[in-house]
Amino acid sequence: MKVIFLQDVKGKGKKGEVKNVADGYANNFLIKNGLAVEATAGNKKTLEAQKRKEAEIAKQELEEAKKLKEVLESLEVEIKTKAGEGGRLFGSVTTKQIAEELKKTHDIKIDKRKMELPEGIRALGYTNVPVKLHNEVFATLKVHVTEEK
Repeated sequence: MKVIFLQDVKGKGKKGEVKNVADGYANNFLIKNGLAVEATAGNKKTLEAQKRKEAEIAKQELEEAKKLKEVLESLEVEIKTKAGEGGRLFGSVTTKQIAEELKKTHDIKIDKRKMELPEGIRALGYTNVPVKLHNEVFATLKVHVTEEK
């Protein structure tokens, strides 16, 4: 029996695939548990429409990520913190602090895990922080760490 997978099934197929499986397996497990539907002409058309819709959504997300990249690269985030001699910070500035400051001052919400800063910023001055907005779109956020008076 040919079925269209609605979800990934380990060892059998991925979501959206059309495959031939045993009749009993299809009826008693896949269809019964909502993991697949029978591959009829109507269901195939529905699958194609769904794939087109997902492609349109993915294209829209890419455009939004490109717009956000332009905005982020024109901004500068300033963070004030305590520092000792020679511009060394007490502790470090983390991606969480950068995300919070970005939200507070510019009203842009970016998940701290999207910022690729392996270690915190430990010195005063400017630092460029790479931000992964989408699989294909990377932006560079300029962070200025200043001494708190």
